[in-house]
This record gives sequence, C-alpha cells and structure tokens, in this order.
Amino acid sequence: MASGGTYDVIVLGVGSMGSSACYHLAKRGARVLGLEQFGVPNTLSSHAGQSRIIRKAYFEHPDYVPLLEAAYRNWRALESSTGEKIFHDTGLLYFGRPGHPVMEGVKDSSRIHDIPLEIISADRYPQLSAEPGHEWLFEPDAGFVEPEKAIRLYAQEAVRHGAVIRTHQQVLGWQQGSPVTVTTAEGTYTCDKLVVCAGPWAGRMLPSLHRYLRVTRQLLAWVRPEDPLAYALGHFPCWMYAEDGMPGVYYGFPGLPAGFDGPDGIKIAYHAEGELTDPDQVRREVGQGETDDLVRVLKRFFPKGFERLLEVKVCLYTYSPDEHFIIDHLPGSSNITLAAGFSGHGFKFASAVGEILADLALDGRTAHPIGFLSASRLMNGSGKATH
Repeated sequence: MASGGTYDVIVLGVGSMGSSACYHLAKRGARVLGLEQFGVPNTLSSHAGQSRIIRKAYFEHPDYVPLLEAAYRNWRALESSTGEKIFHDTGLLYFGRPGHPVMEGVKDSSRIHDIPLEIISADRYPQLSAEPGHEWLFEPDAGFVEPEKAIRLYAQEAVRHGAVIRTHQQVLGWQQGSPVTVTTAEGTYTCDKLVVCAGPWAGRMLPSLHRYLRVTRQLLAWVRPEDPLAYALGHFPCWMYAEDGMPGVYYGFPGLPAGFDGPDGIKIAYHAEGELTDPDQVRREVGQGETDDLVRVLKRFFPKGFERLLEVKVCLYTYSPDEHFIIDHLPGSSNITLAAGFSGHGFKFASAVGEILADLALDGRTAHPIGFLSASRLMNGSGKATH
C-alpha cells in the first residue's frame, strides 16, 4: 500500500469538532492532516440541520459556562477572520413550570455566572399562546450558529493555514506507536499525535471507550407556519419548552429565509434520547406518526405556527453515560487526544473544543477548565462526571 505521508497531527473526523481542531492546529504551525469518510460538511452524522442554539444559561451544568465564554469569543473570531456571519443573536425564550429541572438549571447558571436573564410576560410575544402556571425567561445573548457554514469555514481556514484535508477516506484503523500509524483504504499515514473526533463512529475508533458510548437516531422537522412573518428571523427568538413529566426539552428556531442551509420554515425538534442505532445502518426514512408530538407542541403554543409539514431529517446523537462530553487524552496514551460523547448538546462548543484539542495535542495540557469532562471519570467505574 502506498504511503500517504507524515504529519505532526492527524485528525480523524472533519465535522463539528474536527474542522475546528484542524484550523486551530494549523494556525499554530502544525503539519495537519484531516481525514473524513464523507464530505465536508455532510448530512450523515450529527452536525447538519441548518441551525444550532447557542446559550450561556446552561441548564446541563454551570461548569460549562466558562467553555461557552470561550466558544462565543472563538465564533466571533471566525466571523472576523472570514467576513462571514455565523452567529445570529436572536435571544432565547425558555418556558415551563417553576421547579422543572431545566428551568431551575437555567436560573442556577445565570445566578452563578452573572448571565443576563430576564423574567418576562408572555405578552411580549403575542405569537405565543401562554398557559397558566408557566414562567417565561429570556436570555438576550443567546441565538443560533449555522453548523454547515461553520464547518466549511473552519475547513477552508485550516487549508489556508497549511492543513491537508482529505475527504471520502474511510479510516480502517490506527496503531499506537512512535509514530502513530493510520490506515485508510487509500493509503497509510503516520503522525506524532492523533486527534480522534469521529462523532458516532468514535466508539469504533476508540475500542476502550466503545461501551461508554451509545448512538441514537433523532428527528429534525421543518414546518410552514400560517403566518410566516410573525415567526420569521428578526421577529421571533429561538425557544425551549420544558414539559412536565418529560425528559429533555422541545426547542425551535425562527423561520429562516432562503440562503441558509436547509429548508425554509420553522425548525422544531425534541432534545431527548431517541432510538438506539448503528451509525452505519441508520433508519433514514421517517415513519408515519413520528412527528406527531412535535406538531402537537407547535400547535399548542404557536397558534399560527403550523400550516403543514415541509421536511423531516434524521441526525445522530452520541451519548456518554452521564450525558457530559469526553475531552481528554486517551488514558495511558499521551499522544492520543479524543473528543466524544457530546450527547446532542455539543455543537455550540465546537469553536472552543478545537482550540482545546490543539492545546492537548501540542502542549499536553490546556488552560480551559475541562477536568469534569475527563475520560477517567468513566473508566474508574462510576460513569458519573465529577464537578
């Protein structure tokens, strides 16, 4: 098999985290190779779907907030360096009953980290149908990031700084050593440091972590509203609804015009664990009735928000046991760095995660506070993050 070349760092997976890692590594002068089994970007993993909410009042845990501050800075830096708009500051409306874990988590993070959060009256948005007993919180500094555009820009900027990115190259395996050897169907490559951010395929690339990762099938739906202007970008924020007795949250976006990746219309989804799947054998077709619950929520709170269903897409989550990320060196391997288990809430952090992966690969450590995301928390048998 022909040799594919030697690099300082090879990045496996050029998606959300991998494209950012390639950029930050190349910007620091490393000879970088990014290997991606599909295109950049693509719709077969976790990062497609036109928009991703970004927020700081983080109900998942306050420890994420310093990483979010870094992510905000880095998204703005990418916009500045490329002249492209990626982050749209629409604000974010949270609603649900007081005492719901999501609503209380939002308030906790806001209080601990002094994040602006307004208690509002539902009549601020007459497009919504308020219900008695709900509280309404508004985070003005939140909004959404365009994932496909962000990945394309990071990949382009990485190449501009000297990185090599090879698409449609499936990694067959890698071997620890000095150097590390990576084998694809097209060639063999060697490197001093390996970064693995393979999304739903991370468990296959990292066998010692396989049992800690589970891949699920998730739905994203776009609908045409009865009153498109009322719910359009510039007229309506992103939103999250915490329903009593239900895990996770329902969430949605303002209607986006032509020019954004993906369909027109309002996007809505449900953030909670979907059906387990194999990333190579995903059920891509959407069965009858699978979107009924999303339509139910939309009709309940958005009186003129639903006219008809436009499109439904499938994406993948990769869950860790505690639903917190895994960003670390592979235990026992200081030259192997990994990012996995983003559990459906990772994309907003991609701009910071790439910087962290570059730190770990090139310096062996990072100043960013990622101790609670260590791989060792899983491998010591507890399966729980330590905060």
